[in-house]
Amino acid sequence: MTDFLLELRSEEIPARMQDKAREDLARLFTAELDKAGLKAASLVTYATPRRLTLIARDLPAQTAAVSEELKGPPADAPDAAVEGFLRKAGLTRDALEMRDVKGRATLFAVIDKPGRATADVLAEAIPAIVRAFPWPKSMRWGEASLSTESLRWVRPLQGIVALLGDTVVDCEVAGVTSGAVTVGHRFHHPDAITVTSAATYVDQLRDAYVIVDQNERRATIAVGAKLAANKAGLTLVEDEGLLIENAGLTEWPVPLLGRFDAAFLDVPPEVIQLTARVNQKYFVCTNADGKLANAFICTANIDAADGGERIVAGNQKVLAARLSDARFFYETDLKTRLDDLHPKLEKIVFHEKLGTVADKVDRVAKLARWLAEEGIVKADPDLAERAARLCKADLVTGMVGEFPELQGLMGGYYAAAQGEDPAVAAAIRDHYKPVGQGDDVPTPPVTVAVSLADKLDSIVQFFAVDEKPSGSKDPYALRRSALAVLRLLFANECRAGLWPLLAGHLALGQSADTELERTARQWFWTKSKDEIWTQYAWGSDARNPYPERLEKMPTVVDSILDFFADRLKVQQREAGVRHDLIDAVFALGGEDDLVRLLARVHALQAFMATEDGANLLAGYKRAANILKKEGGVPEGAGVNAAPEPAEAALIAALDAAEPKAAAAVEAEDFEGAMAALATLRAPIDSFFADVTVNDSAPAKRAARLALLARMRDAVHRVADFGKIEG
Repeated sequence: MTDFLLELRSEEIPARMQDKAREDLARLFTAELDKAGLKAASLVTYATPRRLTLIARDLPAQTAAVSEELKGPPADAPDAAVEGFLRKAGLTRDALEMRDVKGRATLFAVIDKPGRATADVLAEAIPAIVRAFPWPKSMRWGEASLSTESLRWVRPLQGIVALLGDTVVDCEVAGVTSGAVTVGHRFHHPDAITVTSAATYVDQLRDAYVIVDQNERRATIAVGAKLAANKAGLTLVEDEGLLIENAGLTEWPVPLLGRFDAAFLDVPPEVIQLTARVNQKYFVCTNADGKLANAFICTANIDAADGGERIVAGNQKVLAARLSDARFFYETDLKTRLDDLHPKLEKIVFHEKLGTVADKVDRVAKLARWLAEEGIVKADPDLAERAARLCKADLVTGMVGEFPELQGLMGGYYAAAQGEDPAVAAAIRDHYKPVGQGDDVPTPPVTVAVSLADKLDSIVQFFAVDEKPSGSKDPYALRRSALAVLRLLFANECRAGLWPLLAGHLALGQSADTELERTARQWFWTKSKDEIWTQYAWGSDARNPYPERLEKMPTVVDSILDFFADRLKVQQREAGVRHDLIDAVFALGGEDDLVRLLARVHALQAFMATEDGANLLAGYKRAANILKKEGGVPEGAGVNAAPEPAEAALIAALDAAEPKAAAAVEAEDFEGAMAALATLRAPIDSFFADVTVNDSAPAKRAARLALLARMRDAVHRVADFGKIEG
């Protein structure tokens, strides 16, 4: 068994591409080996800015000999069919075998393939891998680039090291011939290095000031940066993405600490950190009180003779220039009030079917106020509307134009600087949250109102113009918005019937008449789904300035609620809630208060974990099966005038449990509703044990089926037990 080394050396490989390139190299190499029937004991890949390396352990000296058997046509098939099979097999007629297949003579070809030298397999595999490599971006170079058939690589390919043991695997790709020679560090060891074997490769490169293992470089930077910060009495702000990027930019990393003018600390700390990170790839530090310090850590690619003083000085100058630009943007932005930026929002198209960003802001402001006025969010309506009207203004500021990641955050700073209420500034800052699964969920009421309004508006409007998610496509991140809405509702216990809320916003979101809209919104909130549709769309109460939207209101709103239901199921399954219990509650329909609905699901899950729950489920399923088999309850079914004891006990139990369960559901005491249903367990068991449902007397049979239907319906007040597994 022999180890194989492949190094593909080029000009600079972008740091962001290196990890994927290592995966692709291993995948392509494995695929080429599989074609030849070879398998390595293990593979390891490395990437530096100038080389992509693979080491395959324990390859055999040659492939195993194989015998391949091909089934052909019947022996008496037409000559054309036989000749076609011979061409495919590469044999002559006398080399074929004839065998009996289901009583018919059939031709077979047995092709013996001798083993091949592994070096020959690798010599063919290397060019195939290089030419098939899926770089996200690649280039052609030199005179050969005049042809579209020329090699494409991330940067000009300069060398190939291919060693099987200590022997060079001869191959050539676009004029680059394989060998055993590579180069070390660009400055510390620019001379050629003759690699002995895969076993010595890593150490030989280290001696030439190249750490080929990306994980080792990352560890070197992490430890070195932390030590440099601690030595200065500071704490490093750790950043995994920045760590990986710095390791991808260096072959011999040396972390160095530098300083910048403390006057720049007047700029928001997030701006300083983003400037240092994005533009210069620097880490930042905090001081003892946790505030941002006027220090940074850069990663040099050289072990300088002066300890890095000149490198640090150069980086300090560059960062100072970057921070000066950032301060200019910040100070310039502060000169313009957020209100005065609204005309610029009118020039930015939000979506071709949904108007401008200014239109979006107007809808969000109205909805945020409605959420507050109706008590869905316990926020001051004036503050909620004010925050919403300013929440997108920073999109047209110089700072957000330079760093889009700061949208919202900078608006919060600018709002605070211009004297807005602290609740308004906080809402502007955090209204995009929660962005992802790990993001904090806002709890300040004004922030919650604006955040909910922003996300609900996007969902409603995009569904209204039929731009909803489809399959894996979700260009407007509506699934993420829906999950964020769910998290906001649950974390803040926001109680809302979503049908009137969504329908009202769909109908009135574009209204230009404020007083008309306010009256209409109040009307929406007092009506049921059926009343909204029948009266508002067609009756004398119609007040909508955009009647064309109402033509599809029920379909749109129902599809949005289904969309929320699907997202809730996904969210709760990930949280460990059984899918069948979620379906059991959703199957009841008519529930659009998601907080209430989820409380019912959780109560059901707790109940089904008890013995009473399991036994009640068994009784329910037996009752449902009997009703299904018998075709339901016969017409005219009454009450049995002389019920048997077990029958009378079940009637009494239902008389007691039904009102208790109904009252508990009405009071949102779902645990109490389950407890009331639990009292049916013993009576239903006794009923099935002692009473013959399918009695020969039609009246008795009908009465008992009606009793089972009554029991089923009582259970359905809490959940559709027919959806529950078990």
